[in-house]
Amino acid sequence: MTVLPDAPAKTYIVQGEQAIGYRPDHMITTILGSCVSVCLWDQARQIGGMNHILLPDSQGAMLGAGASAMETLINAMMKAGAAKLDCRAKVFGGAAIIDGLSDIGSRNAAFALGYLKTEGIAVVAQSTGGRSARQIRFWPSTGQAQQRLVQASDVAPEAVSTVPAGNDIELL
Repeated sequence: MTVLPDAPAKTYIVQGEQAIGYRPDHMITTILGSCVSVCLWDQARQIGGMNHILLPDSQGAMLGAGASAMETLINAMMKAGAAKLDCRAKVFGGAAIIDGLSDIGSRNAAFALGYLKTEGIAVVAQSTGGRSARQIRFWPSTGQAQQRLVQASDVAPEAVSTVPAGNDIELL
């Protein structure tokens, strides 16, 4: 999915999706458990995007599989005018939500970080692991990201009325 100038100011993505944008008022948001999102942006061109990676790898081209999700995001950003070598990343998610299950969250996080390293894209911030789900808000034109730890009963995205200044991760 590519965000066009007339797109809504807020885009919610789910497993296997990605979105890009460049308007100052545009925000991309998602909820993560063991999944991982990479927020990628080109500060010079004020273009950014976010994906939602379900699995680090899979047999075939599964929706939300790591390599496919990363390639789709990077290609969409380059098509919109971003320069790969000027991109920076923030990585979120990879929690161990349910006891006794495989540690897919840490595998997802390791995959995303390894992929970005291989592609030469600097990771300037990350919040991975732990036991809590995360709500992520990302302003693609600035690279600003907010993270809020959430409980299973509190997973609905919130409305946001203002765009924060700066380029840091804000923990709510």
